[in-house]
Amino acid sequence: RENDTVYRLLMPMTAPRGHSFHLELGNEDDMLARNSSIRVELECTCAREQAFEDMLCFLHHSEDELKNQEPSLLDTLCTDSYLDAEKTARWFQNFVKTAWVVMPQSHIYNVKVLPSSRSCKFQMTNATKRNLTIEIIFGVQQGNSDIFLSSQRTEAIFTRSTTWPQSCAVAERKFFQHINAEAWFYSLHLKCMQICARMLVGTSISTYVIKTVVMHLLTTISLEMWHREDFLLRLDDIIRYLHCCLEEKRLNHFFFGNEMVPDVIVLPPAFQFSGPVNLFEHLEQDTHAYTHALEEFQELRNRLTRLMIYGR
Repeated sequence: RENDTVYRLLMPMTAPRGHSFHLELGNEDDMLARNSSIRVELECTCAREQAFEDMLCFLHHSEDELKNQEPSLLDTLCTDSYLDAEKTARWFQNFVKTAWVVMPQSHIYNVKVLPSSRSCKFQMTNATKRNLTIEIIFGVQQGNSDIFLSSQRTEAIFTRSTTWPQSCAVAERKFFQHINAEAWFYSLHLKCMQICARMLVGTSISTYVIKTVVMHLLTTISLEMWHREDFLLRLDDIIRYLHCCLEEKRLNHFFFGNEMVPDVIVLPPAFQFSGPVNLFEHLEQDTHAYTHALEEFQELRNRLTRLMIYGR
């Protein structure tokens, strides 16, 4: 959305020397393993002390010897041996405040760190008062796949600080990069998503729903049909597809059990061999939510009609 754009960056994290990350996935029946966590263990570095003379082994040196060394993650960013998303965010927020002062860009942009418990969100303002909002989300890669455990908040009312749900953000980025490479001549999919996002303002239909619909259509409608002249047709396809999904109360997650996912995207076996995961499952269980979703869809369709007729 043009007026409230937030650039979200996922920052991959790896365990520092003397530590290891062990990913503990949540219930497999829970979509995107929302209750996953990252256990931190100390590792012996005695054999590497000659290579890293400034580092002592957390396991085999006394507390007195370790006083002159940076503390372990267990003492700084963990709660009960598990990586804490809120502690990690606070640490990085303080790091940004300190580091920005010595950056050359500090003479051009004023940086204000915005309140955020599980990410580092800050606003950059230049001399012309133009604002740029950036949110850094932290993530740990799941094996060699394009799936990460991230610090993003879940949809639950309360998310424990040691909870790191699975994220498909990197896989989604690779998917759209793949599409851009295949449809190098011209593709409307990003413009279609931008238009739909603008029309969704004031409704409870998420932009992620539209993104999922567009990903499905990009693998079922020939890329040659996403040309400039096809703009209104593809926009209509998106709305029609969404309508069918709402009526059937089913919108399948793009990366679970989907044979149409391009080979360039690396998914964990649990994703590849899973059955379809329904993003609209809540509509099957809540009649009021289903009725409300249909009403909002009608408003969305009316907005599209006005856009086609009046151009706004």
